[in-house]
Amino acid sequence: QVQLVESGGGLVQAGGSLRLSCAVSGRTLYLYTVGWFRQAPGKERECVATIGLSGGHTYYTDAVKGRFTISRNSAKTMVLLQMNVLQYEVTAIYYCAAERLLSTRDAYSEADFTSWGQGTQVTVSA
Repeated sequence: QVQLVESGGGLVQAGGSLRLSCAVSGRTLYLYTVGWFRQAPGKERECVATIGLSGGHTYYTDAVKGRFTISRNSAKTMVLLQMNVLQYEVTAIYYCAAERLLSTRDAYSEADFTSWGQGTQVTVSA
């Protein structure tokens, strides 16, 4: 098991930028994939991006490609989500999640991850 703590959420105007951080702690972190998910009111939780802490392989949902960047530090204890050109519809609670020995796949769902942070609110004003 790993522990995850998100930070960096807040209020931003449409077109602006925001960077979310996920502090990761635990053992054998190199075996984990970390993902950022978001859940808007009344909607299902969706995967925004993932990164393998060992090889650094990344995945992005189509809606954020070219605008969001996921990265990790060399110690594998921090995963960042840089969000640029934010759009109004991305107002949601953003969660960090982690899973051990998760195979690379074309898409990721909430069910693929068992460790979750508490979430951080991102609000984009029109």
